[in-house]
Amino acid sequence: MNTKIELLESRRAGILLHITSIPASVGNGYLGQEARHFIDFLCRSRVSVWQMLPLGPTQFNGSPYQTLSVHANNPRFIDLPWLENKGWLVCDQNQPTYEEAESYHNAQLKLAYSGFCQKASEQEHIEYKVFKQTHQQWLDDYALFITLHHQFSGKDWQQWPVGYRCREKKTISTAKQNLKDQIDQYCFEQYVFHLQWCELKEYAAQKGVHLLGDMPIFVASNSDAVWAHPQLFELNEDGSARVVAGVPPDYFSETGQLWGNPLYCWEAMINDGFSWWIGRLKSQLELFDCVRFDHFRALESYWEIPADAETAVHGEWIKAPGKQLLSAFINYFGSLPLIAEDLGIITPEVEALRDEFELPGMKVLQFAFGGGPDNIHLPHNHVPNNVVYTGTHDNDTTCGWYNSLDDSIKTYVDEYLANMEQDPAWRLIRSAMASTCQLAVIPMQDVLSLPSECRMNTPGTIENNWHWQLNWDQLEDEQSDHLCHLVGLYGRAA
Repeated sequence: MNTKIELLESRRAGILLHITSIPASVGNGYLGQEARHFIDFLCRSRVSVWQMLPLGPTQFNGSPYQTLSVHANNPRFIDLPWLENKGWLVCDQNQPTYEEAESYHNAQLKLAYSGFCQKASEQEHIEYKVFKQTHQQWLDDYALFITLHHQFSGKDWQQWPVGYRCREKKTISTAKQNLKDQIDQYCFEQYVFHLQWCELKEYAAQKGVHLLGDMPIFVASNSDAVWAHPQLFELNEDGSARVVAGVPPDYFSETGQLWGNPLYCWEAMINDGFSWWIGRLKSQLELFDCVRFDHFRALESYWEIPADAETAVHGEWIKAPGKQLLSAFINYFGSLPLIAEDLGIITPEVEALRDEFELPGMKVLQFAFGGGPDNIHLPHNHVPNNVVYTGTHDNDTTCGWYNSLDDSIKTYVDEYLANMEQDPAWRLIRSAMASTCQLAVIPMQDVLSLPSECRMNTPGTIENNWHWQLNWDQLEDEQSDHLCHLVGLYGRAA
């Protein structure tokens, strides 16, 4: 089986930085000039991969792993000056506060759609129509779902009036007529994101930078996918989840992680030829050169938890048809541009599934220094068909991690990583660069040697996550020069 990933055919280096962490005067990052500035930094450093987190529209806690849609992208990333340059918007010169940023952005997008309707050229209107037709399979459901989501004050769809909750034909038809303007607004926002993303992706390609995405295996209960395709999920009659996803106790939590995502009705998906899954991956591959498949192990077996459970402790492993799904992907796409996130409780069966399809797995250096010399995350145990990280978005920053270690583990780390670097983050960065893994990915916080306060996410918590933002003042020429040196020294200047 030949599933070779072009991005991993050469030794490369990458940086992990989500769009939200791109510098912005107010609010989150955008697909504008600052994003191009980051690509320029990657190019100067001879780093050829930019890894991001999922791009979907987030919910109240901001987690990119619990989004309102598996196809749509977050309109908060749309760059307003781009719309002004198009002639569709005259930006309000009053700078909003942080608290006002979201409502301000949404108001500007509404003005931009009005400007588009009045001022866009005939060709631009034709291109918009083509976009809607091309993405109709998911766009219609998403736009109606988001419209109703706002119509019912942000309530989960399971709390909507029964006609909307159950998608009764007459109710939905009437809603589409009465709410046409709002529905069109959300279609337009996805179109604008698409245009801006295509320009950013082309700019990255010109600079020799590949884009690596991230696809969560499960979807949020309050999402267009579960509302529009309830037959594909294990639900009760009222739309609530019968059983939910999570993981048993592990490195991150003594009581496991109770994610709450509804689980799939795999039998229905098999009978449908995995068409929903194929459409989902197709959307991701329009955006990215390669995609990390988050929680890959659930394709072999997943941790099923009763929906009324308070923790993830009392669950059970249930077999999944991962081989059939991956085979369906190959039959449709011809290859598998996927990286398996194979962390956590990984059994020989999970490894066999990953290896049968020749998928690269992950090695995380922060996990390496426990269990003795056979630890698979230690660099001397790495193999080329893997991606090595100093840490992931779920880890502490490397400086924070190192400072939290007890003295005996610190001594082990210092002895194992006996190199010229004094800074603990750069010790792990150098080790990752020297690894035999084809791709080495470094969180931007580690490039900047930042403390625990700058970590992206603490698993099992919902407070103070996903907020960290890069400040260009933190980034000095010497960091780029040092990256560039290590990339060249260890043969990663692809």
